[in-house]
Amino acid sequence: MSTSILALAGLAVLVTGTPKITVPVEGRAMRPAHTYSIVARDAKTGQLGAAVQSHWFSVGSGVIWAEPGIGAVATQSFTDPSYGPLGLEMMRAGKTAPDTLKGLLASDAHEDVRQVGMVDAKGNVANHTGSNAIIAHCKETGNGFAVQANLMERDTVCAAMSRAFTHTKGDLAARMMAALDAAQGEGGDIRGRQSAAMLVVKGDATLPTWSGRVFDLRVEDSDAPLKELRRLLGVAKVYALMGEGDEHMTNGDVEAALKSYTAAEKMAPDNHEALYWHAVTLASIGRVDEALPLFERAFSVWPKWRELTRRLPASGLLPDDAAMMQRIMNLP
Repeated sequence: MSTSILALAGLAVLVTGTPKITVPVEGRAMRPAHTYSIVARDAKTGQLGAAVQSHWFSVGSGVIWAEPGIGAVATQSFTDPSYGPLGLEMMRAGKTAPDTLKGLLASDAHEDVRQVGMVDAKGNVANHTGSNAIIAHCKETGNGFAVQANLMERDTVCAAMSRAFTHTKGDLAARMMAALDAAQGEGGDIRGRQSAAMLVVKGDATLPTWSGRVFDLRVEDSDAPLKELRRLLGVAKVYALMGEGDEHMTNGDVEAALKSYTAAEKMAPDNHEALYWHAVTLASIGRVDEALPLFERAFSVWPKWRELTRRLPASGLLPDDAAMMQRIMNLP
């Protein structure tokens, strides 16, 4: 089977062996992002998310969409990216995911080449696979999630994704990661693998988009995109804990901040940034004896932390205390 899109004189020509189908694009490009994806809601936290892998460069940039407390969308196959923002706009206006998808498909002259999954803030799900989606294709919906795939090596991908998401313990990101891994375990994209992405947002619709993101990760081009996505997810969780610590410090809750910094340090003992700011926090509240071993370890890994430390009193991040600073600077 040969597959291509030729955009000529305002037409997109979709060739799938025979017969040939000529599709007007009406001024909008059609991106052949054939892939597998999942959209889901976590019933415990209200988090919403989408995740995807494909043999296509930067698949996350056009396929997955999500908005805090509103919903998540995956638009793939011969992709019309407008399903993302338009779908979220309709769900924001109160439409359910099934009604939203139905409405968008009704206005799409080329729904036969689309594959779309949606979930709303109440956990309603829907997905669609057009009649001209490239086999092997599949779709399934479950309790709070929808999976969809096309151009797969085998049509067992969706069933494997459903099982993995349903039976995996952990947060929404971990469960979606398991679904992606399960799909690859069934052969995944028949063309191979190149990029992957994950987007998770909070369940609070009052949050602006920028503060409602939990994870927004992309692997644009890799021989092992899921391995790299899993690594990035681990790193992101460490920095999320550090961010929590910073927020606790801003709110004056020092003990909560130290708890978050300590958790980040344990999760990534080789991350000298987490180690360093843990030390700074302890020193800033007078717990210098506890801070010194952490400073020493951080300095040994990245000596430039020592110079940064000299600069912190001027910014108010460490007390302007000469005796304390001398103790820190005298560390080996």
